Amino acid sequence: MIDRLLPGYVSCAATRRETVPDGILFPEEEELVARSVPKRVNDFTTARACARRAMAGLGLPPVAVLRGRRGAPLWPAGIIGSLTHCEGYRAAALARATDALSLGIDAEPNAPLPAGVADMISLPSERRWNAPPPAPGDDGAVHWDRLLFSAKESVFKAWYPVTGTELDFDEAEITFDRAAGGRAMEGTFAARLLRTDPALPLTLDGRWRVEDGIAATAVLVPHG
Repeated sequence: MIDRLLPGYVSCAATRRETVPDGILFPEEEELVARSVPKRVNDFTTARACARRAMAGLGLPPVAVLRGRRGAPLWPAGIIGSLTHCEGYRAAALARATDALSLGIDAEPNAPLPAGVADMISLPSERRWNAPPPAPGDDGAVHWDRLLFSAKESVFKAWYPVTGTELDFDEAEITFDRAAGGRAMEGTFAARLLRTDPALPLTLDGRWRVEDGIAATAVLVPHG
């Protein structure tokens, strides 16, 4: 599903498996989760299995994907990328740094956010604008609060590697457009940055898709 949200030069890999065979981690990666609970180990391992497949799609050999500040994945020189994992879906997206400045992906279960969370992660303008009436053929199954959360996660993942600074939920204003089609619902969104950085444009563009119980978003930042 992530591959539908990004251009062809981005190598994407995804899985709905909760586990992968033992031995897929490099020793350096195993050290990072040596004291983690089983769920965390599964999330970490399956996401890196996707990363290895995405590397192969770019003609790269498999390498360890370690963690930097805020747990951001550390990619080989000349590569940009993003990982995501949630219950029932894991994915990786990689591209050459010559093709784009940055990218971010996120996947979430298409279900309402826990009580009170939507108010914590949204701006008043977003609460007014991002619950449009159902379009023809739309059964109302998109949980817009969860999709908003996912979009902001994708924006942060695209922002952070470029700036090296935090971006709070109230520092990006998301507006959605959408188009219903087939079994899936999908569309675009724009993220107006309320905190600016000279390395990034004032607005980041993204795409979203909801299908088979998963809400996914992606942001790609082109050069220039």
